[in-house]
Amino acid sequence: MSSKMTRKDFLRLSAIGLSSLIAPWSASATPVPVSGKSKKTEANDKINVGFIGLGQQAIHLMSGFITIPDVRIVAGCDVYDIKRDRFQNRVNKYYADKGIKNKLDMYIHYEELLARKDIDAVVIASPDHQHALMAIAACRAGKDIYIEKPLTFTIYEGQQLVKAVRENARILQVGSMQRSMNEFIHAANVAREGMLGKISLMKAHVGDGPKPYDLPKQEVPKGLDWDLWLGPLDTKWHYNHELNPLLNENGSDECWGAWRWYQGMGGGYTTDWGAHMFDIGQWAIGKDGSGPVEILPPSASPYDCLTFRYDNGIEMTQQKFDGGKQGIKIIGENGWIQVCRGEFLASSPEFMPKKVDEKAVYETNVPHYQIFIDCIRSRRDPNVPVEVGHSSCTVCTLGNIAYELNRPLQWNPIVQKFVNDPEATKKLHYDYRKPYTLE
Repeated sequence: MSSKMTRKDFLRLSAIGLSSLIAPWSASATPVPVSGKSKKTEANDKINVGFIGLGQQAIHLMSGFITIPDVRIVAGCDVYDIKRDRFQNRVNKYYADKGIKNKLDMYIHYEELLARKDIDAVVIASPDHQHALMAIAACRAGKDIYIEKPLTFTIYEGQQLVKAVRENARILQVGSMQRSMNEFIHAANVAREGMLGKISLMKAHVGDGPKPYDLPKQEVPKGLDWDLWLGPLDTKWHYNHELNPLLNENGSDECWGAWRWYQGMGGGYTTDWGAHMFDIGQWAIGKDGSGPVEILPPSASPYDCLTFRYDNGIEMTQQKFDGGKQGIKIIGENGWIQVCRGEFLASSPEFMPKKVDEKAVYETNVPHYQIFIDCIRSRRDPNVPVEVGHSSCTVCTLGNIAYELNRPLQWNPIVQKFVNDPEATKKLHYDYRKPYTLE
């Protein structure tokens, strides 16, 4: 593998507007300029941020963003009153303890938050099926966006979000915080700089796809607007408290909504962890903005697991490897490297990084957030712009479509279409219930 771009690569990537996104991001890289002017260009100007979706991930994000000196969290939005109250109490306490005057307003409807002209940027941490609607609306409202992974729920939604970001000259940073972590940056560089020689296989331990929704129907609690939570989803999806848990068995409120594990509401581990580890795999082999050309379900794979094949001959599988942690192992003719959160292993000392931060707090990753804030001022793309988030999300979704259809799929990553496959093409999106629309 070489980190140098050939003329063929340049022409191919220019066709989808990504020629500036080939190399791994670093502080010295030249980021892509975004047209339009920033309202906050002076270092001492405060950037007002609103949060949309106030579940567990939002609490982690808030805990990081709130520590950035030139950021003020001025609004929050959620369809569940208890989550609004929790967010409001924690934000207000932080500013009160610091002696900082700050006015925080809370909303049920995100459109009201987006209508505020004093808000410069939004953090979107809603369930995945709401990402595209909220982010596209934010683009049209002139807000810059930090959005959690996976970028969107469907591939078509991702295509439309890419258009909205570029047409409205917005800064969008995807919450793929591993791209701002030293061990993952080092892994990508080792692979791209040719140290491993020709790469043949990448084993990404992600986990299984979504499972059928089999939770019993329960009464919707007071304070939760279930209709707004469903958004574009069909009303056939009934409520169960595991979708919006408030407390763990130990009484802690640090718990995650189970919607992510069920088909029709989330993408299972394929999107939840795939948006991290498949993302690193594509980055390492120079496939940002591109993708695989063939997707094999376990029944059709020589490895008995979900397998992606690329036009350069590299294969990426979803399977456990040594240790069983979520991570990725990259195998080349000169050796291998294996990277997980807080861990780096290699077949040779020459592949090892100088330092691995084993105590890094991954969900509260201030450097990744700071990049977003800096890019709001500079009007240049961050290290995980919308096209990268979309291509990584697409890989995950392609995997779930292969699981569902249980047969090999042929994919053209340049035009982002299945090859002569009407059945698979129908899986690129689903019918929103009225009146929801991306138009």
